[in-house]
Amino acid sequence: MRIVANFEVPYFQYLTENNQLTEDAPILAKDIPHLIKLYKLMVHSRIFDTKAIALQRTGKMGTYPSTRGQEAVFVGIGDAMQPNDVFVPYYRDAATLVQRGVNWSDILLYWGGDERGNNFAGVTKNFPYSVPIATQTLHAVGVATALKIKKNPSAVLTVIGEGGTSEGDFYEAMNVAGVWKLPVVFVVSNNQWAISVPRSAQTASETIAQKAIATGFNGEQVDGNDVIAVQYRIEEALKKAREKFEPTLIEIICYRHSDHTTADDASRYEPKNSRETEWKKEPITRLRTYLESINAWSEEEEIKLQETCSVLVDKTVQDYLAIGDPAPESMFDYLYETLPEIYQEQRDMLEIRGGQNG
Repeated sequence: MRIVANFEVPYFQYLTENNQLTEDAPILAKDIPHLIKLYKLMVHSRIFDTKAIALQRTGKMGTYPSTRGQEAVFVGIGDAMQPNDVFVPYYRDAATLVQRGVNWSDILLYWGGDERGNNFAGVTKNFPYSVPIATQTLHAVGVATALKIKKNPSAVLTVIGEGGTSEGDFYEAMNVAGVWKLPVVFVVSNNQWAISVPRSAQTASETIAQKAIATGFNGEQVDGNDVIAVQYRIEEALKKAREKFEPTLIEIICYRHSDHTTADDASRYEPKNSRETEWKKEPITRLRTYLESINAWSEEEEIKLQETCSVLVDKTVQDYLAIGDPAPESMFDYLYETLPEIYQEQRDMLEIRGGQNG
């Protein structure tokens, strides 16, 4: 017997649970204005998230997927990407999309059941939200293939929850990326729960990151409560994708401090006190404590930030609520290049009825 191959999965963390920088921390860790920018966006994202849940609970919006406790994941992703990179999201990527030109009010509009919120007018490098599980990974490798054929020096990044990694689409996309050497980064937001199923019940794999090994490229784990690690490791993976056409799988370890969506009740399956334990690691307090320890942030600045973000979020809600309902006949407008005659008749009837009601 002889060993023909050995593999390992590295884990990256630069700002520890004790709010200390590791010796190998990247330059970003010393770029205080940059860190403050990331901190402000994480705070904004959390206040927005809280308001979105309140809108759903009061009947002003549909089902919504919270990102509470996962702010460093989506803020870090968005900050690491370049404008010409292509983003293929799943359904918790609000903070990433906003950094890439999408309006906060569009996020509310989409979860309010209005597909116009998924249009992202004027923003051409983002795919729309993907609620079907794992299908977005196939879209991502398709785009990455096109970029490689055209010799376009950009990369594709797609996000998926750890539950989606059990889908065949995920494995197929990874396999194609490895065989064809595609400029794509797969990010797994491992928040420990695939709706009501814990990670331990859906895979015997010790890590999600090691699933890259079978497809011929590297996988790694990143502390999802450390925005420095998230931003830097994704930035490096995207650079490798652009310059060397090498894909990467990044498993971001975090915790879902919410129900899966507002249609869920996690108290039915989540172990008691698990959130209290995990909350000690949450990303916003970790970064704030570090900034305060080096005299880069103060209580006065925190109060002002909270007030500013609250005002901005309230304005976002006002903008969302002020958007009129779409015309009923618009349901026909994006089905066909040329609408079949039978559908054209139905569309005309709706348009006439709408005009009469107006």
